[in-house]
Amino acid sequence: MIDVTVERNAYGRQVDSFVGQVDAPSLGGRLPAVFIRAPMVDEVGEGVRVLGEHEGHPVVLEQGNLVVASFHPELVGETRLHEYVLRKV
Repeated sequence: MIDVTVERNAYGRQVDSFVGQVDAPSLGGRLPAVFIRAPMVDEVGEGVRVLGEHEGHPVVLEQGNLVVASFHPELVGETRLHEYVLRKV
């Protein structure tokens, strides 16, 4: 549904889960993010906009009316990504 190629569980197994920071200028700056068995984006298609990165890897992407993330923003009480999605509706 979105033009990206990912590697499943690229950040490790569940025991390797971690809280990191996502650089997301278009969402208001750095966001805390919980990565649990997260996919790593390997390739981004031409029509895909990168909204956020973690250590140089895209982790929040948008194409048309779809927004995807490699992490769980709902687990840290941060609402900016959810607010962004709701504004698209």
